Amino acid sequence: MDLINGKLIFLPVLALVFWTFIVLLMLPFRRFALIRSGQVSINDFKLQETDRVADSVVLVNRNYTNLLEMPVLFYLACVLLYLLERVTPVGLILAWSYLGLRVLHSLIHLTYNRVFHRFLIFALSNVVLLLLWLLLAQQLLIQIEVL
Repeated sequence: MDLINGKLIFLPVLALVFWTFIVLLMLPFRRFALIRSGQVSINDFKLQETDRVADSVVLVNRNYTNLLEMPVLFYLACVLLYLLERVTPVGLILAWSYLGLRVLHSLIHLTYNRVFHRFLIFALSNVVLLLLWLLLAQQLLIQIEVL
């Protein structure tokens, strides 16, 4: 498999990091809007959220949490591919695909939120992430001359 400029693997990583910050920034705007409207008080956020907090805020918070869970494995795989100098065109395609699927998952979640669509995209993103890890394993085994 052809190796390429390994630093390219950090472009989808940076994009996902910035997307995570964009979703994070939605939280205070939506929370403060609820507080200003009088629908909730600041104490409704003392221990995360109470039942009084609107779904629009709960959804953003849940999506933000999603962006801190499985993507950790994405970040680690990308860093390892770079450190091992095993970034390939297939690895880059998988990394960009993962990014696209995670952004699409967020967009579905934060807009019309059809659970089946969201689930399909989430599942597909996890398949892509698994493929990235299988590629990493293969590249590691090649590097240590097991394959």
